Amino acid sequence: MEMQAARALMRALEAEGVEVIFGYPGGASLYIYDALYDSPIHHVLTRHEQGAIHAAEGYARATGKVGVVLATSGPGATNLVTGLCDAMMDSTPIVAITGQVTRSLIGRDAFQEADVTGITMPVTKHNYLVTDPNDLLRVVREAFYIARTGRPGPVLIDIPKDVTNAQVRWEYPPRIHLPGYRVPREASPEAVAAAAEAIRSARQPVLICGGGVVSSPDATGPFRTLAERMDAPVVETLMGLGGFPMDHPLCLGLVGMHGTFAANRAVANSDLVIACGMRFDDRVTGMASRFAPKARIIHIDIDPAEMSKNLTAHIPLVGDCGLVLAQLNEALGDWSQTLPEWRAQVQGWQEQFPLWGVRRGEEIATDPDGVPKPQQVIQAVQAAFGPEAVVATDVGQHQMWAAHYCTRTEPRTWLSSSGLGTMGFGLPAAIGAAIGRPDRDVVLITGDGSFQMCIQELATVVQERVPVKIVLLNNGYLGMVRQWQEMFYKGRYKEVDLRPGMPDFVKLAEAYGIKGLRVRRLGELEGAVAEARAHQGPVLLEVVVEEEENVFPIVPPGGANTEALLPGAGR
Repeated sequence: MEMQAARALMRALEAEGVEVIFGYPGGASLYIYDALYDSPIHHVLTRHEQGAIHAAEGYARATGKVGVVLATSGPGATNLVTGLCDAMMDSTPIVAITGQVTRSLIGRDAFQEADVTGITMPVTKHNYLVTDPNDLLRVVREAFYIARTGRPGPVLIDIPKDVTNAQVRWEYPPRIHLPGYRVPREASPEAVAAAAEAIRSARQPVLICGGGVVSSPDATGPFRTLAERMDAPVVETLMGLGGFPMDHPLCLGLVGMHGTFAANRAVANSDLVIACGMRFDDRVTGMASRFAPKARIIHIDIDPAEMSKNLTAHIPLVGDCGLVLAQLNEALGDWSQTLPEWRAQVQGWQEQFPLWGVRRGEEIATDPDGVPKPQQVIQAVQAAFGPEAVVATDVGQHQMWAAHYCTRTEPRTWLSSSGLGTMGFGLPAAIGAAIGRPDRDVVLITGDGSFQMCIQELATVVQERVPVKIVLLNNGYLGMVRQWQEMFYKGRYKEVDLRPGMPDFVKLAEAYGIKGLRVRRLGELEGAVAEARAHQGPVLLEVVVEEEENVFPIVPPGGANTEALLPGAGR
């Protein structure tokens, strides 16, 4: 049966199980949108292509499915670049479909033409320019397979407008033939045996829970089993939050530049580090030469390119985190241990150096007329919404406070731009998560700087009727940049004061038809958070917090994690 290629594309997306597309139409994608008119796939019209791809990321990370985004040629496609890079850095499965000028105009500087495959090659796992309509269905099949298998990532399909209008035979490929693309599964038995022997002999082991534990469909259970059998403390990367319950007695929380004192000290004194699904990026390791200097490193990752890229992997285990962890548990047989001395030492660090500002379960101030501290706001959100809610953040100080005080106990309940650090990620990601997980509360924790990056997506919130609760910490500054200028640049503040020109966020929310609330006093906080949660629709809750509160601990640029600055550091 022959049909228009755009309609065949819709049928292919349906065959891949696509239920939602995030996008923005334009001239080069109109045949696709015309075919979408008759498709059961729900299209979410964002107000900017960057919003569309971040929403697709939020959808993918909250559900585990491939996020799909659709844009037109030229500026439509280039507006996706930041999101593609973000998805690449955070291993998020995305298929981006872009319209392109007709084949006869490619390379002639036509209206809204851009070399999209050339531009996006460095920030995609793979990309395609479809010049033969008969290749389209094969390309779609391959794109979804590549995006979701191995180390997940973004794949782009650029389709000239005349290709979408060509006639093609409907025959969706039943199999994939990619001889150069091999997806690792289980690690070699020899490497697993060596790792098991290292585990048995370790006396001060630490496990690192990375994003691969979350993205692997079967990793969280065997990871927890291994940690409990080893009686080993667990630290988490920003991408790994929720892969291991943060309220578990073995969990020390975040590791790295803003990691807890206990997490960083445990790694520094360990004799064995088992790193699961993580890259050893600089925000985790600090000065690499002083990261776990006494430890042998077992590195589990599905991407062989990560092995010994940043730190030497003494025992590399290349494979899917869930499968490799199951192999390790099997290789250990009925072995288990207790490490009372190591656990006692780690517990001592936790008690001596709790998180600055707020100990879990305690308040730092009780004056109801006082200005709320950001940590108190996050604690109030955690108490009201619980660990079951999906929490999205933007990037900056609020992100680090949320990472510490939003206690995640399940995978896919924490959405944050980790590798690229994209301001503006949070609001569209929360929209995507709310559409993908309507059974969960979705909370966005954002700052006054990040929120204004993609603020236009408030219109999408209203149009899609998603009951996202937006908690905006307003300190009047680009908070993290201000903190760095205070601590490392002698307090010479430059271009970080957002107060001139600051909008009235409550009125702005109300202009979109969203309920707006504002808190200025600590005594108002708990009631306002409860009111926001009880409201059936979206809410923007602005909390005016202390302007120059700093995030602690913080490792100075280029420093070792054991050199983290604690309260009192500053200009």
